Amino acid sequence: MTTTKETTMKTGYAAKRRATNIIVYVILSIMVIIWIFPIVWLVLQSFNTLDSVSTKMFPEGFTLAHYQTLFTDPNVPYGRWMLNTFLVALFSCIISTLFVLMVSYALSRLRFKSRKRLLNMGLILGMFPGFMSMAATYSIMEVFHLEGQLVALIIVYSSGAGLGYQVAKGFFDTIPRALDEAARIDGATSNRIFWVIILPLSKQIIVYTALTTFLGPWADYIFVSYFMKDNEENYTIALGLYKLLDNDHISRYFTTFCAGAVLIAIPITILFIFMQRYYVSGVTGGAVKG
Repeated sequence: MTTTKETTMKTGYAAKRRATNIIVYVILSIMVIIWIFPIVWLVLQSFNTLDSVSTKMFPEGFTLAHYQTLFTDPNVPYGRWMLNTFLVALFSCIISTLFVLMVSYALSRLRFKSRKRLLNMGLILGMFPGFMSMAATYSIMEVFHLEGQLVALIIVYSSGAGLGYQVAKGFFDTIPRALDEAARIDGATSNRIFWVIILPLSKQIIVYTALTTFLGPWADYIFVSYFMKDNEENYTIALGLYKLLDNDHISRYFTTFCAGAVLIAIPITILFIFMQRYYVSGVTGGAVKG
């Protein structure tokens, strides 16, 4: 039988744990409110009857006119921006995903000279933000007369994708090497093993890699603003919406900007909702080994 002292200790421990949980939940609730407040405000402003910036949380009236403006106003070619963004994100996603998976598999399975040096070099290069190379990259695109073209963005987004091998390599490390060895006994090459055996077992990391490589070009502003500049025909959503906030347009198109921001967020939100379990399992699977 438990003594009075043990009962008191258990009661004190339970009370302490309850108090700790309450504090944690309060902090998390405050953080959620702070995080979700700008999103709610943006959505509400997209239905505001006013065109300019409003400091009020709730609009005086509700209208869908700003959503209509996105597709009817010739000064706001939202459909063209969205198509450009989708094409750049789609092709960048396909090319980048293939690069990442092939590089990750090679570093995970193959043993060759300077392998560790390449791993370390890739890790170090990945620590530097990509925009540091914008000037040099733009100069290269000028040589090939690609400045202001969507293909330039696809090249920029996908060319360095192989440096993001860390998570995918960790995932491939968890796949038993016995599968490779058995396939080699049957005469399969490394190329066939990768495409026929490894990839069908790697749905989680494929989805994770595809989502991350798609999201980057979809939401990027820095490279687009630098490469597109005055070529309005090839604006993407990020740059097009930003132009609505300059001094010449903000008083007329601010709530239209809010409507455009809401619309562009919907596809990504739906995508993550349906692919969430693959995304999480890809991250956790890739974190098992380094």
